[in-house]
Amino acid sequence: MVFRNALTSIARSATASSRIAVARPLATSFARSPATPFAALTQTRAYHEKVIDHYENPRNVGSFLKTDKNVGIGLVGAPACGDVMKLSIKVNEEGIIEDVRFKTFGCGSAIASSSYMTERVKGMTLEEAGKIKNTEIAQELCLPPVKLHCSMLAEDAIKSAIKNYKSKREATGNRAPGHIEV
Repeated sequence: MVFRNALTSIARSATASSRIAVARPLATSFARSPATPFAALTQTRAYHEKVIDHYENPRNVGSFLKTDKNVGIGLVGAPACGDVMKLSIKVNEEGIIEDVRFKTFGCGSAIASSSYMTERVKGMTLEEAGKIKNTEIAQELCLPPVKLHCSMLAEDAIKSAIKNYKSKREATGNRAPGHIEV
């Protein structure tokens, strides 16, 4: 109670201009007047315009039937931050990813990483898609270091979807296209 009262009085005594922070892409900015205690320091973080675009206009949202033999589902999550990503791929007989869908519960960076991944892998072979690294996603979306786990989720999701697709094909006796018997 004492702490809450102290914060309330600090907030009331601070001027409005001392709490305004200028947002810069991928930067953290602080605004504080000499009279404002450190506890009232305001911090803002802005997303890069590519993240905002994929968040506000997500591409390829949805999923496919998991029972379809040409579909692979990757479901991954990060318990530390609560992000969950489901990536569904539809593969044609030549082993090309012909369609991709995603559903993501998480922050703007997680949604943007999922959306970008769907655009990136469409038209790729399974082998090409499996080689995509989180660093490529993070670099394309200009993710700050604190949000790199979102790009790692996207990488894990495509690998999980490919693994699921291949295991379903092998379980039915149909090898995945491009599979070489050793």
